[in-house]
Amino acid sequence: MQRVPILKLGDVLIVSIQVDLEDQGVLALQEDLADAVVKNGAKGVIIDITAVEIVDSFIGRMLATIASMCSMLDAQTVVVGMRPAVAITLVELGLSLGGVRTALNLEKGVALLDHIRSATP
Repeated sequence: MQRVPILKLGDVLIVSIQVDLEDQGVLALQEDLADAVVKNGAKGVIIDITAVEIVDSFIGRMLATIASMCSMLDAQTVVVGMRPAVAITLVELGLSLGGVRTALNLEKGVALLDHIRSATP
């Protein structure tokens, strides 16, 4: 099983998913990310799914779960790089990803995190 790297940039963790994840890979990412948020005291997490071409209901739910988990650990999450086909699939599956913030690309995701964090006292 291939692990997804988690990069640290200041107090933000960047997860760039470059492979199509299978269920076990998503579960491993969830654990690795929770550990990394706590270990690094991260205040933000950006999940870049630019390279992801296909999602299923499990992966869609796990993105929402990861965002909720990070929020409980005091880190805001933004998913960036969602392809139109992925967005359409998620809507067709009935997964609104409630509570998950999205941005078109990494640059806009960083700007959104900065805005969210500056608005939070």
